[in-house]
Amino acid sequence: MYNTLTIARKELSSYFVSPIAYVVTAFFLVVAGFFFYFILHFSREASLRGLFFNLAVVLLFVGPGLTMRLLAEEQRMGTIELLMTSPVRDWEVVIGKFLASLVFFIFMLALTLLYPLILIRFGNPDIGPLLSGYLGMVLLGATFLAAGLFTSSLTQNQVIAFIVAFAILLILWLADAAGSAISGSLGNILTYLSLAGHFDDFTKGIIDTSHLIYYISLIATFLFLTTRVMEARRWR
Repeated sequence: MYNTLTIARKELSSYFVSPIAYVVTAFFLVVAGFFFYFILHFSREASLRGLFFNLAVVLLFVGPGLTMRLLAEEQRMGTIELLMTSPVRDWEVVIGKFLASLVFFIFMLALTLLYPLILIRFGNPDIGPLLSGYLGMVLLGATFLAAGLFTSSLTQNQVIAFIVAFAILLILWLADAAGSAISGSLGNILTYLSLAGHFDDFTKGIIDTSHLIYYISLIATFLFLTTRVMEARRWR
């Protein structure tokens, strides 16, 4: 655990000196502000449901953007060899880097808490959907980060890591559309795998155990695959 936290602290500090992290954060906040104004101005509802869905789509870019360098850059610079020969387990490296990206993402998301405060100040929003919506955003973001970390472990090219992660996440996001067009067991499987389908209830104030299990399982799967890639590289 000590090694994991040490790696997490190191990576987290590097986020705050990385221009890419600031660009991604600025992009996220500008888009969030635009959608908040647009939705509030035209819908005139004290709800962030529309904002959550739009930000979820934005995360398709933000997640891979925050993680594309984590392992790809280590491989390009050759520092991955030093890391793998140090007394640190592969899973400690993976979890440490994942935690760093997750903490930074939560920091980014926390900057949008101004929006529910505005709703509470000038309206009468239902607090339940606000809280569950943010929980859903954290779970969805963590899933995107885990997927991005996995693709970052596959290559030393950050752009390739970004594109592959985006493609995987886009397929999972649109799986329900494919599932509705296909009948039978395959259609049901695709519908279940949909990231968007499991996210919808969170924006309505519904916290279903099956959705929690889905996201946690997907995060664990991507982290496990990343660890396996690290282990395979160690024995090359």
